[in-house]
Amino acid sequence: MNKIIVSPSILSANFANLQSDIKKVDNAGAEWLHVDVMDGHFVPNITIGAPVVRDIRKITDLVLDVHLMIDNPEKYIKDFVDAGADIITIHSEAPCSNIEETIDKIRAYGIKAGISIKPKTPVNEIEYLITKVDLVLIMTVEPGFGGQSFMSECVSKITDLKKMLEKYELSETFIEVDGGINAETARTVIQAGANVLVAGSYIYNSSDIKDSIVKLKQTGF
Repeated sequence: MNKIIVSPSILSANFANLQSDIKKVDNAGAEWLHVDVMDGHFVPNITIGAPVVRDIRKITDLVLDVHLMIDNPEKYIKDFVDAGADIITIHSEAPCSNIEETIDKIRAYGIKAGISIKPKTPVNEIEYLITKVDLVLIMTVEPGFGGQSFMSECVSKITDLKKMLEKYELSETFIEVDGGINAETARTVIQAGANVLVAGSYIYNSSDIKDSIVKLKQTGF
């Protein structure tokens, strides 16, 4: 079984104590930190921008896994690169002048590029991009708000994606899953082929953050 990476979502953290909450998941064994950027247009919520990512970069060495749920992401790539993002993921469904050029632009900065799809978007719609990205993020809830329930009908998309990556011999491409992830649903998505788990509520609402992260990782064995 491939190593399972846990990427806690700060969407569920306490923003009044964000540094403390980031340190908690770092000390608990998380490898990545998932940063949801929402603009109130592509999704019905507004969160944070590049200035907050820049400040987060100052207080952690975790991989900053930045998920842009925004219109016209091509306009903001350099801002998030300069802020310290290690991975920038954009949505296939978002308005974008040229999605392929935007992915190339991300990688040209020497960081990883990802493509994300919403629950109703089939995997075959991103096949033309699959050799260009380092990561595919499958949403198992409708993007916009934390704490939603896992949509089990999305599991087949993980299986389809795994087969697609095998078809193109892309064994190093990450399969990331975000939405309703807990110890039970983690087992389901890992069995389907996922190797990066985004979890927010399950981790930050837990009385024992370290135990929650350990449980997510152990589902891969």
